[in-house]
Amino acid sequence: MSRCDYDMAIVGAGASGLIAADFAVKLGVRVVLIEKDRIGGDCTWTGCVPNKSLIKVASVAHAMRTAEEFGIAASTPVVDMERVRKYLRKTIRQIYEPTAPEALRAKGMDVMLGAARFLDPHTLAVNESRVTARHVLINTGAVPRMPEVAGLDAVGFMTYREIFENDRLPDTLLVIGGGPVGCEIAQCYRRLGAAVTLIAERLLPREEPEAGVALERVFEKEGIVRVPARATRVFESDGITTVETAAGEHRGDQLLVATGRRPQVDGLGLEAAGVRFSEDGIYIDEYLRTTALHIFAAGDVAGGPQYSHLAGWQGFHAVRNALLPGKSRGWNDATPAVTFTAPEIARAGWTERTARERGEDVTAEMLDLSKVDRAVSENDCIGFIKLVLRRDGHLVGATFVGERASEAITEVVLAIQRGLKIQDVASVLHPYPTYGTGVQLLATQISIQRATSGIAGKVLRTAARLSRMT
Repeated sequence: MSRCDYDMAIVGAGASGLIAADFAVKLGVRVVLIEKDRIGGDCTWTGCVPNKSLIKVASVAHAMRTAEEFGIAASTPVVDMERVRKYLRKTIRQIYEPTAPEALRAKGMDVMLGAARFLDPHTLAVNESRVTARHVLINTGAVPRMPEVAGLDAVGFMTYREIFENDRLPDTLLVIGGGPVGCEIAQCYRRLGAAVTLIAERLLPREEPEAGVALERVFEKEGIVRVPARATRVFESDGITTVETAAGEHRGDQLLVATGRRPQVDGLGLEAAGVRFSEDGIYIDEYLRTTALHIFAAGDVAGGPQYSHLAGWQGFHAVRNALLPGKSRGWNDATPAVTFTAPEIARAGWTERTARERGEDVTAEMLDLSKVDRAVSENDCIGFIKLVLRRDGHLVGATFVGERASEAITEVVLAIQRGLKIQDVASVLHPYPTYGTGVQLLATQISIQRATSGIAGKVLRTAARLSRMT
């Protein structure tokens, strides 16, 4: 076997691994990036990139079908799923090319394609080679989590790993799972023209309950059938799949199982490295170190929230903690999360319920999207802005339901992360008309209400009366 020595071995070339490797190379150390499947990981190939591309395709079809609302003759779109698949592949390829092995090697890192397995705390076997490294970063991501549904292993179904290669629009798509992926794909396929039945006890259970209610209204309006029950049994006959629930039987000719993802820890030989783990992921401390202190873990494999942007952020900080003096926390209470349905559902920081469960003394205020002029102009009035703040005015959480929620939430992320108060957000000059003005409007309403109530309010009103007399 050949033998190589590195300062940093990075196992997994998804969002976390790519950012980590790029940063490590810039620090001037010897880096090897190891990937057993495809560079770019789920985000590039089976997640963010094809998903957002499909959402765009579906939004075009929906716009054609609903153009009458805007005074334009509507038409029924004809969807060619083979051409849709080609479009998805095109966007994937365009985003993948800058991260192809030859492009990464040109930056100064070594790239090895193959499964990595620890032989001891500093040695990895990769194909026929052995790699030794002073530090190791594990970012092997996650894989689909299968629900306990009788008969599931005997029927044909897709997960997020196969759905974007689908070249046939089904008459009826069955979706098991009401999380972000299940909701996004359900809406896409309905907008493309398929009948869709979504089987889930709740929609988006990790979000504010008002978000699920708003999305339910949209789904009902668009014709998505939601079954508020758990799937218990699945069987297939003559090309038709049947899902049994306590609410009855539901049939379709394609089935998507979207019940979450579990950390990918299988086959890594973590025991040989002294790294503790469970089915919920690799154990890490707040600085992303595992129980073997020279080995770090970041992203989905660490068992926390599964977002590409968080994985990349953690990958950067893991390299920083491994190679530079001092330490940076690998967790951020302001971490944003977005479900890319229409309307989008964006959250930053804690929900109201989470804040209270953590013992925080908080208040929550909401603004209906019908009060936001840009939303009214675009016929986008199903939604709201909700801000969660401590009694002293510090923001700790926000949820935005609206067409551009993923963009408008960023200022709240900054406010939470920098410890700003509600009056700080209210004082920022926002361009009009934008969705961001809704955040300012709500922040201003809260700030004025706080300033004009209690003893402070009496003082202000007295000052205003006195000013009229001078």
